[in-house]
Amino acid sequence: MRGRSQQEPLRAVSSGERAALERIRRSSSEQVDRVRRASALLGVADGLPFGQAAPQGGFGGAGTVGYLVRRFNRQGLAALDIAPGRGRTPTYEQAARAQVVATAQRPPDRRQDGSATWSLSLLERALRQAGLPQIGATTIRRVLRDAGSSYQRTRSWCPTGTAIRKRTAGPVQVVDPLTEQKRGPSSRPIGMANWQD
Repeated sequence: MRGRSQQEPLRAVSSGERAALERIRRSSSEQVDRVRRASALLGVADGLPFGQAAPQGGFGGAGTVGYLVRRFNRQGLAALDIAPGRGRTPTYEQAARAQVVATAQRPPDRRQDGSATWSLSLLERALRQAGLPQIGATTIRRVLRDAGSSYQRTRSWCPTGTAIRKRTAGPVQVVDPLTEQKRGPSSRPIGMANWQD
């Protein structure tokens, strides 16, 4: 008696489909899940029952192969790809995602944003004010990554009162002679903390 998983037999596989399945199965650069599906389908095409083709493709049982066969019968080689509808659907539409990318690509307004470079929290605040009230830093990072960008921490520590300036002859370190006066009374040299007994 045939199990429920084998109620729909594999349709005739064309020579072109078989050649493509063989190529995928032998490929060392193909995605592993596609290789597994191709191996299972070739096993069924060679006359194996679904239960015996399952281990050949690395699947746990005949039901998985039966589902794969049904997809292959309807979609052909497209059944080797991951089925649509898997994973979380994006919360933000394309226009909102484009707004995130456009905002990150423009420099921040020093007066309005209070900085010369974007941080994720500053981007989050700016985008919330611009009409995306629920957006968070994780979503911003994901949208920018999907767009081909990555968040770079470009700020670095440097001694106070010094700066590197570009000159015709090359970069020059400039030192402000009034640094200590500009710091104010709250700054103390390292090691001069007030200890009270």
